[in-house]
Amino acid sequence: MAHQVPEDGTLLPLMEEFYTIQGEGYNTGKAAYFIRLGGCDVGCHWCDVKESWDAELHPLTAADAIVENALKFPSKAVVITGGEPLIYNLDYLTQTLQKNGIKTFIETSGAYPLSGSWDWICLSPKKFKEPTQQVADKANELKVIVFNKSDFAFAEHHAKLVGANCKLYLQPEWSKHTEMTPLIVDYVMANPHWEISLQTHKYLNIP
Repeated sequence: MAHQVPEDGTLLPLMEEFYTIQGEGYNTGKAAYFIRLGGCDVGCHWCDVKESWDAELHPLTAADAIVENALKFPSKAVVITGGEPLIYNLDYLTQTLQKNGIKTFIETSGAYPLSGSWDWICLSPKKFKEPTQQVADKANELKVIVFNKSDFAFAEHHAKLVGANCKLYLQPEWSKHTEMTPLIVDYVMANPHWEISLQTHKYLNIP
């Protein structure tokens, strides 16, 4: 039977939740509770969590239970990721987290309308579905995955869509990081409005 995710977001398809160290972007190195929601139709061929794509593989879970689990850990920061979390209405989940003193961060392709109440929005656009301007306008951080040389032009295109105070990051796709990292280093040295993001959790061998 297909999932019937309620429009109010009180039940969400939960793939996994875990406490770890944020590995990428502006908040690298900080402890955070990760909530990974199932469901994505963006379809990046290099995605390292393709098991998240089919929402029906992951049980509908009460948002209240997710909040209760997050409260068990000392860090008061939650990262909501996917899949593509903005497929769902995240107002209830994020507002309940914030009412309990937890800061809310999201990792999104921006391909769906923005819902939720956020302390930090990381926009990571993908070539297969353009982000909405609504998400680009609100983004605190633009993180572009560099898989090949054409991704630098892709990154500059999206840098024009975000606000002036948005942090700009280039991150090598993990399977090609040996090849792409030197190119990113050269690019950032020549274009210092960008910074480098690395998947430090993979070097640390943590989730």
